[in-house]
Amino acid sequence: MTINWQAEAEKYQDDLLKDLFGLLKINSERDVEHKTADAPLGPGPADALKAMLALGDRDGFKTLNVDNVAGRIEYGDGDEIFGLFGHMDVVPAGPGWTTDPYDPVIKDGKLYARGSSDDKGPSIAAYYALRLIKDLKLPVNKKIHFIIGTDEESEWVGINRYLEVEPAPDFGFSPDAEFPIINGEKGIATFKVVFKPIAAKPASLTLRSFDAGIRVNMVPQDATAVIEGTLTADLKDALASFGPANGVQVETEDTPNGLKITLTGKGAHAQEPKAGVNAATYLATLLAPFEFDPAGQRYLSAIANLMHDDSRGHKLGINYTDKVMGDLTASADMLTFSQDGEQSIAINVRYPQGTDADAIRDQIETAVGADDADVVIPGHAQTPHYVAGDDPLVKTLMAVYEKQTGNKGHEQVIGGGTYGRIIERGVAFGAQMPDQENVMHQANEYMPVADIIKAVAIYAEAISELAK
Repeated sequence: MTINWQAEAEKYQDDLLKDLFGLLKINSERDVEHKTADAPLGPGPADALKAMLALGDRDGFKTLNVDNVAGRIEYGDGDEIFGLFGHMDVVPAGPGWTTDPYDPVIKDGKLYARGSSDDKGPSIAAYYALRLIKDLKLPVNKKIHFIIGTDEESEWVGINRYLEVEPAPDFGFSPDAEFPIINGEKGIATFKVVFKPIAAKPASLTLRSFDAGIRVNMVPQDATAVIEGTLTADLKDALASFGPANGVQVETEDTPNGLKITLTGKGAHAQEPKAGVNAATYLATLLAPFEFDPAGQRYLSAIANLMHDDSRGHKLGINYTDKVMGDLTASADMLTFSQDGEQSIAINVRYPQGTDADAIRDQIETAVGADDADVVIPGHAQTPHYVAGDDPLVKTLMAVYEKQTGNKGHEQVIGGGTYGRIIERGVAFGAQMPDQENVMHQANEYMPVADIIKAVAIYAEAISELAK
């Protein structure tokens, strides 16, 4: 039978938005400080997972909860498993919102909330696509496992636990990126530069503290430094002129022995640092020309000289370009300095095939100076992932996208990391439209309601084609 996928998707809009609002109201930021035996990643991620699985129970699907860190909504039967991969966790809301990030609101057709585009909005679109197929009783000759994680924005605890105890799908896609398709993802690793102790000596200025960043996959929007000592006329002039000259905001506050300086830039997803304005590197660049204590001078100079305004890692010597996967990107995203405590910089790197994490680590240590700092890789490095354009999965998804939108499909490689990479034949597919502003990980994140419904239509036809 001929199905008007868009018309069928539109029938679900009211129900979809009601369910999505419920999910968006749950603050599902990773919160291990308040973890419990029943909520290993904190109460929010567990609550969001249970809320999502409850939708499946309500609508007659078979569901599975894996330790409150991952889950599955299941439909159909067959020898192969077709996988959908979404996540209920979100990055921290951060500053700069004009609305409450956990009180969703629709303005001018756009749904504003943390998680609206990454990834609760796209996940609910994929869920309603599956519900549409079930309600229409369309033929399904494969097991469809909609797998839901709760730690995609951090350490992938949920999805890794799921794969320890449940079978991996044979092929599938994650609704956690953009159309027309993402069939390649760069490797991802964080490199932590930890500075070694250095002998003190008198200086005009002392850097007491420097702090920026809330997650290693987010370009820091704000950075703060506390300095003590002689505030020269040149420094005062620089504090007054730097903001207007560089398109950032600089605010100062007197302290008993000096000054607290706060610089505001623009947050962004670390997959493309050029989309943001890194407050940390701008603040270091503002302060580095002045005479600071040895530890402070070393710290500020390393940031200003090796990391500022260089999203491709040229100054660190780690730049690399692959003809298929594109440029390596580098972003200093978590920065901590205190005179008597930790002095570190966490650099998030997205790297193409042709280089590797060990080589990048060695070069960063060489650039910073092995005598001055150690460079370590916290956690594990994710290697580059690519599914060829002639794979039937890729060809089918692109054909559906072209049919539904009238736009020509093409392969894409991104610096972001999705659950699509956890299986050999896994890709990311939507839900952001090609001409849509990417606001993932930014303040005032939103997704157009029309795009969510269009994604339902695209996903429903794609699932039907791949699972029949």
